[in-house]
Amino acid sequence: MKKNETIGDPKFATKTTAQDAPALNGLFKDAIADLYWAENHLVKALPKMISAATAPELKNAIESHLEETKVHVTRLEQVFELLGEKAIAKKCDAMEGITKEAEGIVEETEPGTATRDVGIILASQKVEHYEIASYGGLYQLATTLGLTDIADILAQTLAEEKLADSKLTDIAENEINYKAAEEA
Repeated sequence: MKKNETIGDPKFATKTTAQDAPALNGLFKDAIADLYWAENHLVKALPKMISAATAPELKNAIESHLEETKVHVTRLEQVFELLGEKAIAKKCDAMEGITKEAEGIVEETEPGTATRDVGIILASQKVEHYEIASYGGLYQLATTLGLTDIADILAQTLAEEKLADSKLTDIAENEINYKAAEEA
């Protein structure tokens, strides 16, 4: 090791450009298309969760997130535009699986129960965590590729996804989990 070098020093540049990293840029665009499918899929899936939920605060939280999700779709369309690409969705197997699991929870739980609401919260948080991971990773890639405008858009959505997850936790902790624990 050189005299002035420390173990934590990077050995390579941390920023590049989309033109200088065509493979990474291609991966980024592919992941945006995947997330675009996921968000559009949620626009269709969230109303089912709203209908299945019982607690008013849970219904309100999911309704609010549905409206945010519609904005997220629009933002991803802006990202495509900034990339000079047509907005095309690529099927997201992960989101399809998470929403299928959520449908299974609804089918397997008793209507009108706090237990069902707990299951909906768990399923919704899985969705949020997937979105947080996706937006967080894409934000980092956009930053690495020097796509500052796109990184800003992704950061805005990432913050909203984290807030939605936090709201779901609060709803569970403040009442629903305890009501479910009292059910037979």
